[in-house]
Amino acid sequence: MANFEPNAILRGVQLTVVGTVRALRNPELFKHEHFHQAAAAVAAGVFIHLIVQIPIVLIKLLLAIASLLFDLDRAEWDDTIVGGLDFINKSVLQIPFLLMTLMRYVTPTLDEIFMLSLYWVDQTYIQKHQAENPAMLRAMYYPNLARYSKKSGPQDDKPPVTRAVGSFFKRYSRRMGMWLSIYVLSLTPVIGRFVVPAASFYTFRKSVGTVPAAVIFGSGMVLPKRDLVMFLQSYFASRNLMRELLEPYFSRIRFTKEQKRRWFLDREGVLFGFAFGFTVVLKTPFIGVLMYGIAQASTAYLITKVTDPPPAPESSEGFAESQVTWHNKHKFLQLPLDNLDGINVKLAERREQEPRIFGKRFS
Repeated sequence: MANFEPNAILRGVQLTVVGTVRALRNPELFKHEHFHQAAAAVAAGVFIHLIVQIPIVLIKLLLAIASLLFDLDRAEWDDTIVGGLDFINKSVLQIPFLLMTLMRYVTPTLDEIFMLSLYWVDQTYIQKHQAENPAMLRAMYYPNLARYSKKSGPQDDKPPVTRAVGSFFKRYSRRMGMWLSIYVLSLTPVIGRFVVPAASFYTFRKSVGTVPAAVIFGSGMVLPKRDLVMFLQSYFASRNLMRELLEPYFSRIRFTKEQKRRWFLDREGVLFGFAFGFTVVLKTPFIGVLMYGIAQASTAYLITKVTDPPPAPESSEGFAESQVTWHNKHKFLQLPLDNLDGINVKLAERREQEPRIFGKRFS
């Protein structure tokens, strides 16, 4: 469980709080166009929510009428239908998350919020350490990262936005199909009770190891299915949200698919802890849409804790591979909450070379 230990998850939650507080202190954040677009997204969300609710309300109304004509007290199929409709609405469709994620591909505002916040994080860091020797401070993130061009997708006849939106809906459809399959299989006789625990075991075995995953599987055999489904769905939703929030970084720093997989795996606990709180908030009607911009701004602070400052684009060869392993992970996880800036690249390198000088600072 080295990558998914409780301490790493807790540190991720702490970064959520600290990153949000620092993002909210940026006076330029709420001047940004995103929050005007978020208001439009709220209106669109209300409209789509009503459209989705119409068939659900009609089915529930038909069931209510049927209960007046027939004795449904001993029947279970009506509860199954209602539960399935609620599950599809809240856990499969996820309208607020769909709207805000789709917005990333049709407008650059979320990317601009990330870069604006990254600049603010750098400036805050300079202000906090203005009394120290500048030569001993970490390099800035914003100046070099802003010089990287955003990568484009594979060359074809489709416009870039069309490619991006098509790719997004392909991933979204795949996730929706997975959740529907799990839910339908869980309703089948005999094997249904094993479906969700088995899905949990398969999901967590690579992250936490076989034994902890087996414990989760065993717990799933005694816990209510609804609780286990909510836990599993929250895990997947947090992972998906974190990948979307990190897109401004990965669209500039060129990682291969395998490098990116290893990058996420080495930081999985911290990333899950960071995204989990936002995942819960984003499910809140209307408020969640507005909070997506805050989550994007907070991700800029996260990047400065789990990566090294990027070099200039002309000197970036080999940088992605050097970031796959989080070299300062164990030191960072041991830092007190009020000293999260205590480790950075230059200081870490100097500490290895001159332990006497930096011993007190890191004790």
